[in-house]
Amino acid sequence: MSEITLQRLDERFERWDELLALILASFAYMDGLIDPPSSALSLTPQSLREKARIEIGFAALDEHRLAGCVFCRPEPESLYVGKLAVLPAAQGKGIGKRLLALAEETARERGLGTLRLETRIELTGNHATFAAWGFRKTAENRHAGFDRTTSIEMRKALI
Repeated sequence: MSEITLQRLDERFERWDELLALILASFAYMDGLIDPPSSALSLTPQSLREKARIEIGFAALDEHRLAGCVFCRPEPESLYVGKLAVLPAAQGKGIGKRLLALAEETARERGLGTLRLETRIELTGNHATFAAWGFRKTAENRHAGFDRTTSIEMRKALI
């Protein structure tokens, strides 16, 4: 069985092309399913580097292969969790849970009592997974120009 290691996305990280490929592969199942399309499609290696500079990012490595990532952004009362991605071939190994545990640790270190995320309304499987991980739906939102709900907000209280 392979060993999963976690790494901070900081100035020492140089695998931005691979990270972009990981995110795009992880989000590919959404193509044609969600409207508007995922913001992941507009990412570049350089925008990921900048995102990691501004936010708090972590990568999961399966042996030496990038297998997952998450980006976190402190807010006044919560830590926003975004771009949580796990390669399809690496799903089911607990990588997503380990990345979320890092997000929880990051929130606690900053005195934030809640994790917050958004997931698209069409992705009911994601809603169920996040609910199983302790998140609860707290709001419905719509993207600019849409007259219907396009995403839901979910929060997890950290005790």
